[in-house]
Amino acid sequence: MDPISDFLNKLKIASHMGKDSFTFPASALILSIATVLIKKGYIVSAKKTKKGRLIEIELPVAEKAHPITSVRRISRLSKRVYRKACDIRPVRNGSGSSVLSTPKGILIDTDARAAKVGGEVLFEIW
Repeated sequence: MDPISDFLNKLKIASHMGKDSFTFPASALILSIATVLIKKGYIVSAKKTKKGRLIEIELPVAEKAHPITSVRRISRLSKRVYRKACDIRPVRNGSGSSVLSTPKGILIDTDARAAKVGGEVLFEIW
């Protein structure tokens, strides 16, 4: 029912299992979330397959890469959580990140604070 929760669950399980890649059904929202996670280093690459129905997510395998310890969904289908730019705080004292859906697109918390824009807090990852 919730593609973001399904994606995060599959990402966390693949990271804990030590897999180097996994596939997920393609959508514009999931692709933009994956692009933000690439910038942060949690994912190496995200590209559509030849048929365009799936996205192949490649996870980092190096020791210095960001291992995904946990992911927590903040805003759910039944309860939306919004934050102003001044209310966005670092996750786990800066060792994690929160991902927001803003009027400027999907952004990490540091980018949203720099752009002085708030929005719906989708999830936290550390």
